[in-house]
Amino acid sequence: MSEPAFQSFAQWYDGHTAIKHEGEAIWDGGGLLRLRGASGSLEVPFADLEFGEERLGETVYRRASEPDFRLILPADLPPGLASKLPERQTYGAWVDKLGLGKATAIFAAVSVAAVALFMTAPEWLGPRIPQSWERNLGDAMVGDFGNRLCHTRDGDRALTKLLAKVDPEQEKVRAGVANIGMVNAVALPGGQVLLFDGLVQDAESPEELAGVLGHEVGHVRERHVMTALLRQFGLTILLSGANTTVGDTMFGLAAMGYSRDAEREADEYSRERMAESRISPLGAARFFERLGGDDEGLTGWVSSHPGPAERAKAYRAAARGKTFEPVLTAAEFQALKDMCQQDPDVESFDLFF
Repeated sequence: MSEPAFQSFAQWYDGHTAIKHEGEAIWDGGGLLRLRGASGSLEVPFADLEFGEERLGETVYRRASEPDFRLILPADLPPGLASKLPERQTYGAWVDKLGLGKATAIFAAVSVAAVALFMTAPEWLGPRIPQSWERNLGDAMVGDFGNRLCHTRDGDRALTKLLAKVDPEQEKVRAGVANIGMVNAVALPGGQVLLFDGLVQDAESPEELAGVLGHEVGHVRERHVMTALLRQFGLTILLSGANTTVGDTMFGLAAMGYSRDAEREADEYSRERMAESRISPLGAARFFERLGGDDEGLTGWVSSHPGPAERAKAYRAAARGKTFEPVLTAAEFQALKDMCQQDPDVESFDLFF
């Protein structure tokens, strides 16, 4: 019988009783460590051992299969046996195995890749979201507004007429006026557009509203909406739907930003539809010029868009050499302005609900 490769004094708790055993730890070069004492012997696979702690002159090991097992061995062990026993992990198993320098480099590379994916995902993922998902999400967002959408017979008719002028598609975008006093408008998933009453009240002509409404319809038709939502809320919006409070939803939508290229595409769409319907783009130009000189206005609808001066210039250029027709009558325009005031059932938006 060959001599054991290693034999030393050892102490252990078997994990089943509180009795402290003393005896010998014997290793014959294989995959087992045999503990032999007065009460009997016990074989422990090296693969089942875990590093526990270091004491003065001693090292404590545990067993993965026996949470209460403890093995106490001298800290000074032969290199052969030490290589079989689990080492102390300073950072974690794979970090300790690779070394801190390599692990840091790998973590940095993965982090850069993750950030790059997060930043670029909305651009390629947004247009590929199934339209059925987008419509359900849009319905949930509109539902979050509760009874804060304004309706009157004449106001609804005027809005329908205005929408038909800037959205020639057979399946129309759905539009509404929200009883919110911000100078803002938003395009929602699933082909829905909201004009905030603050913007309606600020408008001085129906042509101004036509330019804004056409722009938001452009975002819908060009499928910019999901890209912007993914950028604003993150990928979790696809799993959790709209925010659970009107305040979160409203402020999130108000802050939603598109890329400058997407904004210019939506403006171009608006001008093309206005030209087809013979709507003067000069109203939209005046709207941008007015807001461009108003610091408070810039915190609203135009704050995340290309510069008002640039946009006004493009709308003025679109008017050269053309004749136009009124998009709404004075009475229809007034009906739009009066919608939220004359709707007896509409709720007001309260910042502190």
